[in-house]
Amino acid sequence: MLPRTLFSEEHKIFRESVRRFVEKEIVPYHDAWEKDGVVSRDVWCAAGAHGLLCCSVPEEYGGPGGDFLHSTIVIEELAKVGASGPAFALHSDIIAPYIQAYGNEEQKHKWLPKAVSGETILAIGMTEPAAGSDLQAIQTRADRDGNHFVINGQKVYISNGQIADLYILACKTDPALGGKGVSLILVEGGREGFQRGRNLDKLGCHAQDTSELFFEDVRVPITNLLGQEGRGFAQLMQQLSQERLVVAVRCAASIHAALDETLSYTSDRKAFGRRIADFQNTRFKLAEVKTTAMVTQTFIDRCIELHMDGKLTSEDAAVAKLHATEELNRVVDDCLQLHGGFGYMAEVPIAKAWADARMSRIAGGSSEIMKEIISRSLIPAA
Repeated sequence: MLPRTLFSEEHKIFRESVRRFVEKEIVPYHDAWEKDGVVSRDVWCAAGAHGLLCCSVPEEYGGPGGDFLHSTIVIEELAKVGASGPAFALHSDIIAPYIQAYGNEEQKHKWLPKAVSGETILAIGMTEPAAGSDLQAIQTRADRDGNHFVINGQKVYISNGQIADLYILACKTDPALGGKGVSLILVEGGREGFQRGRNLDKLGCHAQDTSELFFEDVRVPITNLLGQEGRGFAQLMQQLSQERLVVAVRCAASIHAALDETLSYTSDRKAFGRRIADFQNTRFKLAEVKTTAMVTQTFIDRCIELHMDGKLTSEDAAVAKLHATEELNRVVDDCLQLHGGFGYMAEVPIAKAWADARMSRIAGGSSEIMKEIISRSLIPAA
């Protein structure tokens, strides 16, 4: 592989620490978590104690004071071992940034230290049964009643939904204004009228709990408003570039992991008196995967550099997610094929990788939405 120039010596030391943590605290338990459909809360606190959560939260809010490269390392090391849970990146690099960017000082001092330590697990509620990619169509309402919002509605496909302690909820505070009537509201998991639905049975990513959420006359103080009322849709759009880059980072690392797994299997497995790796078709396929791994990693690293400099556009983030997710899905399918019947067994790493990868083309904005975003930058509206 080409040498990566993103990381300093301090980052490399951090990677070794993360790798040891993953090998000790995650790998031995991951199969059990997949069967349970949820990870242990203990691993969240352990990750917090080791500085793996909310890496870029400043020290003044209890954070490590790191940068997105530290987050990248955590994402990559989890991807290398095929850990679909725990959802550290969702918590740290997709949800916590909303509080950091839009929260007032009281909210940041109250919630960020607990998110850093793992004491408070975060989730975000956007998707609804009748509103997926079209966030302006959400129906969950937050109506003013004195010094409170009264929330009614339903969310679905919410990662960390079963174990979260704090939810950032997208609500309509003024339905007549469409997207301009959306606000983000902090909702604690213990509020009266709030109910978690069942832990949804997914095709893959079984260790990452995913839930329905129900809100019936849930009262929260108006001080739980995150940022400005009516600015929720804009806030969501501003944060989606990092979310899509997070997905792309994981996919790039997962491509490498699929290559390593398939190289190992095809080098050991024999057919017709020869190693699978000795057949020309296998060698050509592995060469294609190696090429994809190198090109994708180089491109994503460049996107990380731009993001670190505040120059990654929403279009570039969409390209990164579209490319990385589509290539990962193609790669794991090819790699599974090289495993033959063995690759179709659910407990085999490449089979898990195949099932887990499919979500990447949907979550954080589907491939079709990415294409729409990219095409808008190419073709001006009529």
